[in-house]
Amino acid sequence: MVTTSKKKVGILLEQANRVSKLTFIRVFKKLEVDITPEQWVILDALYSEDGLTQTELGEIAYKNKPTISRIIDNTCLKKYTKRKTCAGDRRKFRIHLTAKGIKLVEKCTPEINKLRDYSWNGLSNADYTQFKRITEQIFENFNDYK
Repeated sequence: MVTTSKKKVGILLEQANRVSKLTFIRVFKKLEVDITPEQWVILDALYSEDGLTQTELGEIAYKNKPTISRIIDNTCLKKYTKRKTCAGDRRKFRIHLTAKGIKLVEKCTPEINKLRDYSWNGLSNADYTQFKRITEQIFENFNDYK
């Protein structure tokens, strides 16, 4: 039996994350769209629920304030999103998809859905449920580590 210290969870997670991101990058290149996987997370979230705050998007993407701000700056520069000040609090912004952003998400979604389905080839819904439970537990364990 392998001791817990020999189970290199971080390496497995990093490998899966890296190959996933590289595959998303290839898909975006094939579709001839100028976005990164990190930008996709934001655009996809806004397509599901437009008008989220930067804080809400940071929580969804698990990015800190400077990083989420930079990602949103880039999507704004590309005219996929726009910032609107919140009514009642001019320091807060809500992020909205532009028509160009909506068009981009709708162009990418069929291929991204195929990629997501493909990534689960040979795996069942029960495998997904177990994977989700395990990764959430690892996430919780790392967050609680002192």
